[in-house]
Order: sequence, then C-alpha cells, then structure tokens
Amino acid sequence: MKLLVTGGAGFIGSAVVRLAVGRGHEVVNLDALTYAACLENVVEVAESPLYAFEEADIRDAVALDRVFAEHRPDAVMHLAAESHVDRSIDGPGTFIETNVTGTYTLLEAARKFWVGQGRPEGFRFHHISTDEVFGSLGPTGKFTEETPYDPRSPYSASKAASDHLVRAWHETYGLPVVLSNCSNNYGPYHFPEKLIPVIILNALAGKPLPVYGKGENVRDWLYVEDHADALLTVLEKGQLGRSYNIGGENEATNIEIVRRICGILDDKRPREGGGAYADLIEFVADRPGHDLRYAIDPTRIREELGWRPSVTLEQGLERTVQWYLDNEDWWRALQGRQGVGERLGKAG
Repeated sequence: MKLLVTGGAGFIGSAVVRLAVGRGHEVVNLDALTYAACLENVVEVAESPLYAFEEADIRDAVALDRVFAEHRPDAVMHLAAESHVDRSIDGPGTFIETNVTGTYTLLEAARKFWVGQGRPEGFRFHHISTDEVFGSLGPTGKFTEETPYDPRSPYSASKAASDHLVRAWHETYGLPVVLSNCSNNYGPYHFPEKLIPVIILNALAGKPLPVYGKGENVRDWLYVEDHADALLTVLEKGQLGRSYNIGGENEATNIEIVRRICGILDDKRPREGGGAYADLIEFVADRPGHDLRYAIDPTRIREELGWRPSVTLEQGLERTVQWYLDNEDWWRALQGRQGVGERLGKAG
C-alpha cells in the first residue's frame, strides 16, 4: 500500500512513517516543515526506496494536486496540524488556517484524485484527531465515540471543525473516510514544548519544573509507537465513515507524571551536588480554559479491530527519559526555535 502521510516530519506523523516503512508500505511524507517539524525524526528510513519526501503545505491546492498526480497514493493519513494548546491561545489564526482550511483543501484534493481514478473501493482518507474535541470530564466517566463535541480551546475547536468537515465529505460526496481521536501522546521525538519533554529537559538543565495550577489535571497517556500501530490498524481494518477512540489506558495527573519523571532521572542521572529532581517542581498560574480531565473508552477499537496498547505508563516513561538522555544532539538543535522554553498561552 502506498500512503500519503501529511505532517510526517512531526512527532506522531514521523512515528507513523517509521512504522509504515518498516512494515513494507510505500510512504510519501508531505510536510511544510514548520517550527515543530524535524526531518531528523525520519532519518532511519530516509534512504529507503519505499520513502519519498514532499515539502508542501496542506493549504496549497496546486501543490497537493501535483503530489496526488505524481505519487498516486492508495490512502491518505492526515496528521498535519497545529497542535499546541498554549500557542493556540496566543495565536488562534494559524490554527484555523492550518487545521480547518488546510483540512478542507486536502479533502478537496483527495476527492478530486479519488474521482479521477474512478472512485476505487480500496482508497481511504484517515483523519487523525484528538480527544480534546470532547471537552472536559469530571472525576468519573470516559469519552466514547458518541460523546458530544464540546471543545474549550482554539486548538480543540479547530480540530473539531476539521472532524466535522471530514464527516461531511463522506456523507455528501462519498469520500471513503475513517477517523480516530487519540489521548495524550508521549515518547521519542516529542517536540520540546509539551509537558513531558519540558520536564525532562528542564530537569537536566537544573531549571524549575513548571506545573500548571496544582497539577491535578488528568490525562490518558498513550505511547506514540503504540498510537502509530493503532493508526495503521484503523486505516487497514476500520469501517468506512466510522470513528475510533484510541487511548493508552494510562490515566495520571500531571503532577504524578512529573514526579515519576523526576524519580527516573534520580536513578539514571543523579543531580550534580545531590538533591532530588522533585525539589525543582514549581507550581505556576494555570492556563486559560485548562480542561480538568480526559479519559478514553477504547472499547470500540478493542472489540471491532482487536487493538489495545502494549506499553504501560511505567515502561513508556522509562523509555522516553532514556531516549532524551541518549539523543542530546536532537533536542539541543530544537531549543533555539521560536517559542521553545518560553511560557506561552497566558492570554486571558
């Protein structure tokens, strides 16, 4: 199968690219190479005859038409998106342009190609989204595929809009689509502006470890390589027009995550001069509209497609911390990029 993966130089997209090539799929990686993209993420497959790279923006209809015509993919895996909530608070326009207008432009390019090829039954458009479109949970309950949408940030609102567009293109034009909504990803190659890499890298630098509010916000943590496996499963086995919630079955508060990382670092690389990394924890003002809790009910993907996560939170955090310790050249090269290391998302 030949896959067109948008956003394949990003965190989750690159995991999909690496896994798909490793399983023998041809992959065309389409990425605009914005601030969070890094071609080092796919260096291990870059020389494979199964891999091709196209630098293009999903908002560029002419470029997309060319890519579809030249590569003739069997499926699209749409991961390209602006995804950092804090940045969406400071600059929502970019999120609307990329996540909404970009998804529309890609849908139209895919539809044009699919119709031009005679509407092949095997063609698939897999739209990858987030559990944040469902809003915030209380202390109990979990998101299912039937949970009403209730986005609370510019980021999640833009992703909700893109989800609705994909469903509309299926219902109105018959485009063969599948959708998935995932919980919080973590793991190797995570861009150093999200919680887990920020904590790891600040700790190594001896800087304060910022935790929003009291650290009581709960997330369901999904190891990125598990997610990539789930996405290929949905693409290959998912029912057309159907959505699948993908979770790690690993709920934890932010402060629990931070303390676990500190404990792993205490063992792997003790602080110079002694002391525990947890001594660096600093509670900071919460961001506006911070959702209290996300949790995924993965029943549908488990029962219909036979998928469930293979990596526990303990295993995943240990692997992630070790990866950052072993790949200093990768993350140091990214620390000078715009906004990295700064407190974003303070606008009220």
